Amino acid sequence: MGDSGGSVVSVDVERISFGGKEHHIQTNHGSVSVAVYGDHDKPALITYPDVALNHMSCFQGLLFCPEAASLLLHNFCIYHISPPGHELGAAPISSNTPIPSVDYLADQVADVLDFFGLGSVMCLGATAGAYILTLFAAKYRERVLGLILVSPLCKAPTWAEWFYSKMESNLLYYYGMCGLVKESLLQRYFSKEVRGCSELPESDIVQACRSFLDQRHNMNVWRFVQTINGRYDLTEELQQLQCRTLIFVGENSEFHAEAVHMTSKLDRRYCALVEVQGCGSLVTEEQPHAMLIPMEYFFMGYGLYRPSQLDSSPRSTLSPFCISPELLSPESMGVKLKPIKTRARLEV
Repeated sequence: MGDSGGSVVSVDVERISFGGKEHHIQTNHGSVSVAVYGDHDKPALITYPDVALNHMSCFQGLLFCPEAASLLLHNFCIYHISPPGHELGAAPISSNTPIPSVDYLADQVADVLDFFGLGSVMCLGATAGAYILTLFAAKYRERVLGLILVSPLCKAPTWAEWFYSKMESNLLYYYGMCGLVKESLLQRYFSKEVRGCSELPESDIVQACRSFLDQRHNMNVWRFVQTINGRYDLTEELQQLQCRTLIFVGENSEFHAEAVHMTSKLDRRYCALVEVQGCGSLVTEEQPHAMLIPMEYFFMGYGLYRPSQLDSSPRSTLSPFCISPELLSPESMGVKLKPIKTRARLEV
């Protein structure tokens, strides 16, 4: 079991948008930025983004979806953790600072929980961030109530992925956030349909992401790429997880096979896979509406509902119970989820 004991110090900076507040925390595992939104008395939802992104570029689409925002902010206080050097306005990290390991970042998540006095939390992570939160759940099982993972990683890099990432890292290191690196990252996040072609222009979300990538410090991104390239296989750890898991993956995601593999290794009584058709890896940005109903049924298993279904705000500790497999069947979800193929692996 990991240990995150010790003291932490925070310097608060008021966040301009959405009424949130950003905390810059010095922990036993380095400094970390956490943007907090919502009522601190509510259950906690921890988020962790993919490579080169932060909460504004990875989860903004989901939180701009009115129904999803209502569901999440009504039930949770959201703590957006940024990878080192990925927060808005981040300064370049010194070249003398060691590159963190994936275990180091997972332990850093535990430090964040300790700083805010949080017990057990819900987790939402995308791709590389999903790996960090899954590792956190494996190391600190009693601190995770549930996992919502978007196009997650769970295995060590294949030789092909390692070689491709090595080339991308070299470009980042020597040329910065050049055109080839940006195109590689956009291909990682989005489906071909929204990335555009000679006949079709790029969608607004891709243009916004491209602009965001221009603002990244290339060496900060390079460091996180190095960290994720050093990840190890979590297959054995998955079999020991004790929390419910809801996995989303885009049909066109390059990590689709890994999400299916992960689902097959988790306890089939407490895991569901939702495949979103015509979508890339970053479902939270490309098709956030497709996440609403599966999340709504998932949270019902913890006694949490949308505002229209609950008069009083839930402020007590989450108490999960088993979800009927019918809840996550396409028939029960109705026509709203027609573009989604759902693999339910839940048993009473």
